[in-house]
Amino acid sequence: MKYNYIGKSGLRVTPICLGTMTFGTTTSKEEAFKILDKAYDKGINFYDTAEIYPVPPKASYEGTTEKIVGEWLKTKPRESIILATKVAGASSGWFVPCTRHGLTAIDSFHIKTAIEGSLKRLGTDYIDLYQMHWPDIIVPIEESMKAFDELVQEGKVRYLGTSNDNAYGLTKANEVSKYKDLARFESIQNNFSLLNPRFHDELANVCRRENISLLPYSPIGGGVLSGKYNSGLYPEGSRFGLYMENSSARVRAMADRFVNDKTIGATTRYIKLAEEYGISPVTLAVAYSKHFDFVASTIIGARQLSQLDESLAALNFELDDELIKNIEEIQKDILYPMG
Repeated sequence: MKYNYIGKSGLRVTPICLGTMTFGTTTSKEEAFKILDKAYDKGINFYDTAEIYPVPPKASYEGTTEKIVGEWLKTKPRESIILATKVAGASSGWFVPCTRHGLTAIDSFHIKTAIEGSLKRLGTDYIDLYQMHWPDIIVPIEESMKAFDELVQEGKVRYLGTSNDNAYGLTKANEVSKYKDLARFESIQNNFSLLNPRFHDELANVCRRENISLLPYSPIGGGVLSGKYNSGLYPEGSRFGLYMENSSARVRAMADRFVNDKTIGATTRYIKLAEEYGISPVTLAVAYSKHFDFVASTIIGARQLSQLDESLAALNFELDDELIKNIEEIQKDILYPMG
């Protein structure tokens, strides 16, 4: 198995990370254990969760995913696992999490409250990678980074990361850390896929120059790149079918972002391209997401055990120059399908 370091940290992770955001809703605890066990048996050492999971977020079952992961964690040697979780971002941003009655912020109080809850639910003394789930546009980043640094000094967290951030936010945070001698963000967890290559525009440059790692999520576009939405209908029980039934306008808007004429058109071409190489479109999508030098580990997900194999097959598939050229042609013809 190949391993990559996350940023300048001592975290050495497999090129694929198992995400867990459906565990506790569309994925039962029993099925989650099967998925986790199979990934572990295949050599995957990196697992990602969050205090707000499972999704779509709902106050009544928030934290359930961490509890499931924590129960499973007891069946494995703790030091064999690189465990990542997140503190829910600010209610002042584009998304209002249910966490702490919708009043969460990336301030000292909420960061320290969140870590204690996550440690308890996960049944562990430390988190390997602790991430800010969304930037906070109100709380000064100096306060946030100081609070995160204190968790590192206390031994509750080994390293830090951010998520859903932009080039300015990532650079600003790490410049504050540099000049105040605080722990910095070693990673950024953003959406990056065949359907959403925007990370290339500027953040890839920041990551390369500052030795920060991308941990891409949604490498198969929330399931869109599997082709299951190409019929023009939302499959029964599908993620975006459920999102369209949600009372939140923000959640419904996310479904429109992932499933639209441009994403379906691009997916049709990627399916054909995958067929030419004798692989599934899921394998192609995951292989693309992990291909680049600024990526440490690509976060895959599976609601059912049967969905795992096609993603894990990307461990043994590398994109050649011709395939990259073909992908770039599609991306040029259908520019930014997700906006």
